[in-house]
Amino acid sequence: MRVLGIDPGYAIVGWGVVEYVGNRFAPVGYGAVVTEKDTPFEQRLAQIYDGVLDICRRYQPEALSIEKLYYQHNQTTVIGVAEARGVILLAAAQCGVPIYEYTPMQVKQAITGYGKAVKKQIQEMTRMMLRLDAIPKPDDTADALGMAIAHCHCSRSRLMGTRPR
Repeated sequence: MRVLGIDPGYAIVGWGVVEYVGNRFAPVGYGAVVTEKDTPFEQRLAQIYDGVLDICRRYQPEALSIEKLYYQHNQTTVIGVAEARGVILLAAAQCGVPIYEYTPMQVKQAITGYGKAVKKQIQEMTRMMLRLDAIPKPDDTADALGMAIAHCHCSRSRLMGTRPR
């Protein structure tokens, strides 16, 4: 199974493609779509859309795993992230990639076995599962790889209730 994990944002969109075969994970590609702060917001959204569309076409994932949006303290930030998330979902849908959403607790549980794990624990487990020398930077990329791994685990488990969006 080939899964594209996405950590949505409007400044940095982390992405990671993971291959899961025979209970083993292999990183296929990972990186970040970065937009500049001074660029008009609608152009930033277009850059994100184009970037995700390119990733979907290049890597041909069988599923996209993305974190469910949750309310943050800054309403302006959550609205911007929601808009970025919208163009990400549109790009995946236009490529015919099924979309799966997970809560932060589901991701933590799937990767570490503990729903209240801290970010560093999740990133280190992700690094170990993918047999990487270092935790990928920026953090958004490591988080995206974790999203992909979480889907691989959850899609094998009826307990997590995975269904396409």
